[in-house]
Amino acid sequence: MGLFDKLAGWLGLKKKEVHVLCLGLDNSGKTTIINKLKPSNAQTQDIIPTIGFSIEKFKTSSLSFTVFDMSGQGRYRNLWEHYYKEGQAIIFVIDSSDKLRMVVAKEELDTLLNHPDIKHRRLPILFFANKMDLRDAISSVKVSQLLSLENIKDKPWHICASDALKGEGLQEGVDWLQG
Repeated sequence: MGLFDKLAGWLGLKKKEVHVLCLGLDNSGKTTIINKLKPSNAQTQDIIPTIGFSIEKFKTSSLSFTVFDMSGQGRYRNLWEHYYKEGQAIIFVIDSSDKLRMVVAKEELDTLLNHPDIKHRRLPILFFANKMDLRDAISSVKVSQLLSLENIKDKPWHICASDALKGEGLQEGVDWLQG
């Protein structure tokens, strides 16, 4: 069973379409993570940076998924909010080796959490502290501290260390969503 089957079960959804927003700064690994979460026969070999956004639709045994892969480039981030109302879960990806932009990631997360279409909804948020394979990477605990995740009291959330290229750490996210 894939991540999205488990997410659907966690959200109590049966036989319907689920909208997942995949957000984070540019070059954090969002598209690679989405690719790894798709059924293996639907995975792409060549990943290119998302310009604007892309919509990935695929089916699992019981559900139809629409994943909005939103570009993290500065000029596109204002487009994220147009998809908040439709979102039923959020995957927020952080490049754990990019210490210089951790402050920008926190600002974007704070803006997201305070948006009227998100603020009063109990959307689950799965954080991936990605690129753990890189020498400069900081731990998921440190990423959590830098993003002040402990202040998120009104939404279920979880952070996983990940290496999207190898698919490492993605199963932990699946397990959390399943639990």
